[in-house]
Amino acid sequence: MSKIAVVYWSSTGNTEAMANAVAEGARNAGANVALYTPEDFNASMVDQFDAIAFGCPAMGAEVLEESEFEPMFSDCESKLSGKKIALFGSYGWGDGEWMRTWEDTCRNAGANLACDSVICQEAPDDDADADCRSLGAALV
Repeated sequence: MSKIAVVYWSSTGNTEAMANAVAEGARNAGANVALYTPEDFNASMVDQFDAIAFGCPAMGAEVLEESEFEPMFSDCESKLSGKKIALFGSYGWGDGEWMRTWEDTCRNAGANLACDSVICQEAPDDDADADCRSLGAALV
């Protein structure tokens, strides 16, 4: 059975809703899933999982949340080489630049992006919810 971590940060609940859909998709595909927020996850935990889904909304000028999520993610970057991961998050403005930058960061770290990232504007609609479940299943 695959062991999957879903690590997310959410301010308004939009990215949390996406994280729950990702976890549901992975569980429905037969994985053992653990949900974490940045304060509960760190680089020493990366090797405990077969795959990891990271979720963070766009903040400020289309960047990852800077006080909790980004420091945790930066700490994990050196452990991502060869790791199967997927990315998701919501945004309120912009065009998704933060996600493209984040994907590049992950590729440069040697991560294996398991599927297309999922982004949605504001709260996830039915399509985004389905895409998040598919993202979770792709990690299994």
